[in-house]
Amino acid sequence: MNENTVTILAHGDVLPDRPSPEYLFELVLPTLKQADILFGQLEAPLSDKGEPQLHMAPVRKVPADRVSALAAAGYDILSLAGNHHLDRGEAAFFETLDVLAKNKIAAVGAGKNIEEARKPVIFERKGIKIGFLAYCSVLPKGYDAKPDKSGCAPLRATTFYEQIDWQPGTPPRIVTQADKNDMAAMVEDIKKLRPQVDILFVSMHWGVHYVPGVIAMYQKEAGYAALDAGADLILGHHAHILKGIEVYKGKVIFYSMCNLVMPNVPGRKGSMGHSHYNIKDDPEYPDYTFPVDSRKTMIAKILVSGKKIERVSFLPVWINKHAQPEVLPRSDKRSDEVLSYMEWCCQSQGLNAKLTRDGDEIVVT
Repeated sequence: MNENTVTILAHGDVLPDRPSPEYLFELVLPTLKQADILFGQLEAPLSDKGEPQLHMAPVRKVPADRVSALAAAGYDILSLAGNHHLDRGEAAFFETLDVLAKNKIAAVGAGKNIEEARKPVIFERKGIKIGFLAYCSVLPKGYDAKPDKSGCAPLRATTFYEQIDWQPGTPPRIVTQADKNDMAAMVEDIKKLRPQVDILFVSMHWGVHYVPGVIAMYQKEAGYAALDAGADLILGHHAHILKGIEVYKGKVIFYSMCNLVMPNVPGRKGSMGHSHYNIKDDPEYPDYTFPVDSRKTMIAKILVSGKKIERVSFLPVWINKHAQPEVLPRSDKRSDEVLSYMEWCCQSQGLNAKLTRDGDEIVVT
């Protein structure tokens, strides 16, 4: 690899929700340490302050000192533009911002007001300027930032159900549309940042959780708008399972990178999901009670050289019964399972990404 190449590693949801949480990263740590910039989506506040908000139950209570595991793993930036950042109110949210800053981990996509939430994070590595913006489409009511209120940068969507077969009880078409004002604000942010950086990433907390394959209509609408405005690549998460990859006008959209470190709520019985999704608990996986498909996950790997994206790939990852992610070599049959699943995700939604092996990596073209 060219010594002037910048390596960005990115993944989905992360939360070191265990005492002495460093062990959660043990198997993946050598890989994470290879990054010049390491990005993830922080799933919930790092604070035991505040009280659970009325609509959320149960709410995680993760002490701020567990940031030590994130610092030890080498995170440079975490998106806080998610649907849990205000679960314990502003006191916990502000402590999270503070503890990340003290550990030199940049927060993007949320802040003490809308101006701060829309503010980009810019890194310079090997003479290359790389910018990040982050937005959330699945935010609960009141979690969006305003001029005088904390929260995240919103990219909301509306949902309609259209009957396409006259016969009673037949499945409707689910129509979703991105909020025009939120999308216009995102486009404005991207256009403002574009002249300041060489590479521009947009993080999106969006999509349909737990349901295999399905990508909502608004995701393409918003993703295409971001890339047309000047973004170079979309980093998607929230669904807690992998989703397909699309190449739009030569630019890559990761619709969902699943989880990386997301142990079950300590002491909680029952699935992390809802009964509506028919998610069954597996007694062999007490620490990771997500759907079986959620054990397959990835780390996106983006190489930047000559002030442009040179290569996009991902590393197949498997989450074990202790909620630890393990990067899979090509010789491991589970790596083929991840690749086959991703190929199905793409094909089921008519996405055009071609996935080819190169050693332990899967290259996106």
